[in-house]
Amino acid sequence: MTTKTETNMFCYQCSQASRGTGCTTKGVCGKDETLSRLQDNLMIIVQGMSAYLYHARELGYTDTEIDAFMEKAFYATFTNVNFDPQNFVEMALEGGETVIKTMRLLKRALLETYGEPQPTEVQTGTVKGRGIVVTGHGLKVLEELLKQTEGKGINIYTHSEMLPAHGYPGLKKYKHLVGNLGSSWIDQRELFAKTPVAIVARSNCVVPPTAAYADRIFTAGPTRLADVTHIDDYDFSQVIERVETLPELEDAPSETILTTGFSASTVASLKGKIKELVQAGRIKHFFVVGGCDSPTDKLRYYRDFVERLPKDTVVLTVGCGKFRFNDIELGDIDGIPRLIDLGQCNDAIEAIDIAAALAEAFDVEINDLPLTLVLSWMEQKAISIFWSLLALGIKGIYLGPTVPAWVNDDILKVLVDNYDIRMIGDPDSDIDTILRRNTGDEEMMAG
Repeated sequence: MTTKTETNMFCYQCSQASRGTGCTTKGVCGKDETLSRLQDNLMIIVQGMSAYLYHARELGYTDTEIDAFMEKAFYATFTNVNFDPQNFVEMALEGGETVIKTMRLLKRALLETYGEPQPTEVQTGTVKGRGIVVTGHGLKVLEELLKQTEGKGINIYTHSEMLPAHGYPGLKKYKHLVGNLGSSWIDQRELFAKTPVAIVARSNCVVPPTAAYADRIFTAGPTRLADVTHIDDYDFSQVIERVETLPELEDAPSETILTTGFSASTVASLKGKIKELVQAGRIKHFFVVGGCDSPTDKLRYYRDFVERLPKDTVVLTVGCGKFRFNDIELGDIDGIPRLIDLGQCNDAIEAIDIAAALAEAFDVEINDLPLTLVLSWMEQKAISIFWSLLALGIKGIYLGPTVPAWVNDDILKVLVDNYDIRMIGDPDSDIDTILRRNTGDEEMMAG
């Protein structure tokens, strides 16, 4: 396990801040570095949770229990309120449980609004005509844009975390939702500069634009960019006016076809067949490889990892990290796809439900399944989901590309000792270690 170089705290939230600038070794109030970092961790969890709660509220769904936890979490980090590190670990786990509630709330909102996702092949590349691309997470903005552009001869494309929209019946019914452009959020500047489309950026992750497209990108909702037109109340008339001034895209479809739209219900309906394939030794191991993408060469690990997996393994994925490898043709095992895209990062709840269904089918605990989570993190939502997995007692998670910056050696030791957290290393070595460690589980499933 990678160790961290100790760094000091920085806190400037009260008038006691050292020299009027900030406490950097130990707070005047008595707060130490580990306590400060645990407070930061709790706020990171709440921040990640708030994104999913916001999207649920957009669709008319709320939960007072979730709201109450967020109030308690914020209050706990006030100056001179809580000096108990152990309690902050407990609150982080409670936060993880609340993240699960939040993801379930958002999933219910999406299902009841747009229907159960269906496995769907999505064309990449461009279609003849003018185009608008939507990047971000919130599906309501896409729905409203589709309504307002219907019949106007404008094609709508998804980008990054909007890809799973193609699986929802309530969205795929719009014939001018024609495909997906680009990959994850990290390609925005290059993709948008060279592609003459209007862009609607909705929720993170959005990147400050270059001059090449700054006059044709629009923000909506909480997302804002300096000197960029912001859309209020889902009125996309300015976007439509702008795209009508742009040249038409060429009919240039890509050979890459992406498949998305697998729900927990779809996969769970196959659990009988999956059980047979496991018992017959046709499927040896399941991997959840997902999370965030980020602009670092270390993310190459995840493509290498998936490419090198044995052909008797199945990969489930969520989040924009999948764009590191979702163009790879992995084939299937007797009709069961070897790459199953469950959707956005918040659809981690689908992976949790699938794991629970498999555990029930084999009458074992989730930690006894031949299942390993190999995750990447970039920002707050990923950390909130990470704590939801810890709240469920899931152990042996591989995490990358780096140790989270708020983690010091004390916190890392707790994560390793209690949850067997492991940092990613070399793909071949990690695969070998995982499969050797889980040989007993695989034999138990087969038996």
